[in-house]
Amino acid sequence: MQNSPSSIIATYDLTKCFGHHLAVDHVNLNIHKGEIFGLIGPNGSGKSTLIKMLTTLLPISEGHAVIAGYNVKAEPNKVREHIGYVPQLLSSDGSLTGRENLRLSARLYLISAAEQNMRIDQALDMMGLTDHADELVQHYSGGMIRRLELGQGMIHRPDVIFMDEPSVGLDPIARHAVWDYIKRLRDEMNSTILITTHFMDEAETLCDRIGILNKGRLESIGTPQELKQQLGKNATMDDVFIHINNAEASQPADYSDISRERRHFNAHS
Repeated sequence: MQNSPSSIIATYDLTKCFGHHLAVDHVNLNIHKGEIFGLIGPNGSGKSTLIKMLTTLLPISEGHAVIAGYNVKAEPNKVREHIGYVPQLLSSDGSLTGRENLRLSARLYLISAAEQNMRIDQALDMMGLTDHADELVQHYSGGMIRRLELGQGMIHRPDVIFMDEPSVGLDPIARHAVWDYIKRLRDEMNSTILITTHFMDEAETLCDRIGILNKGRLESIGTPQELKQQLGKNATMDDVFIHINNAEASQPADYSDISRERRHFNAHS
């Protein structure tokens, strides 16, 4: 089965098992070129696991996925050439400057030496970090670090950028700034962006369409407006989340999940 011409990401019964635990359950998904697509769901719903399969960081148990025309299972190296990844946890090196972090990313993405300076300067400019390029990242604010990580994820001009909880741990001003830069990536580079988020205002503000995961299953897909209209004229995205995921019955995050998120928040504070 092939993805449709307008789809840059397509999954077919994509499944991930950890022993007897079904973390992602036969997910079928089509994401169009140039859109910002959001994945929402409670802790343990499979969002991060799904992204890790699509970015080749976890092997696929069943089914398959195609990204930018390449099969994730059969052509992982080709897939990596066409994607960027901004993980939830801190990924910039605080002992390096912003410019040095970007140069390291450029080398990892095999950007030629002749192009590296130009790409680094472009990333710094796009992320509003030119004036801080030669400062150590350990002295950056949380919002600056996140913008640097966005720059690291796009320096090779990928077709698709994956972002796991892009504004976690940021204050409201920094969050809105990061949203503006994400939109710039889409508008100026024509990149397709897939984000996971727990923030319903983030999903509604950023995303052209949203997919809702619950217990590894893709429960619903639509624009924010379509998803809200299913519940009534005055429904909010919070209402959508609660309705589809039956939040009262969902399992709480385990200790390791909470510890990981708080470590990440403290690193950005």
